[in-house]
Amino acid sequence: MGSEFHDMLPVIVDKIGIEGLIGELCKGFMLLMDRKKGVITFESLKRNSAVLGVGDLGDHELMGMMKDGDRNGDGVIDQMEFCLLILRSSPELMRRCHATLGRVHAV
Repeated sequence: MGSEFHDMLPVIVDKIGIEGLIGELCKGFMLLMDRKKGVITFESLKRNSAVLGVGDLGDHELMGMMKDGDRNGDGVIDQMEFCLLILRSSPELMRRCHATLGRVHAV
């Protein structure tokens, strides 16, 4: 029995707005980050993964998450990378962004 992904970000944006979503993303980042380094490290992700409800993920899966999020290749995930990772995980939100950008460029 596999788990099914439900894209809830558009619903959240509809309810609390984009500013509210960004605020919630910042809170999520703070929960996962290494307090001394100010970034998400593999160790802090592993230690705090239960907060995400994924405490049963193995090192391989967690390393995959780190790799997906680390856009600049420095081995950690900063706050901007975290926000981008979460936003990219929402197909509907990405579709909305592309549609908005298309309208802006058409003007």
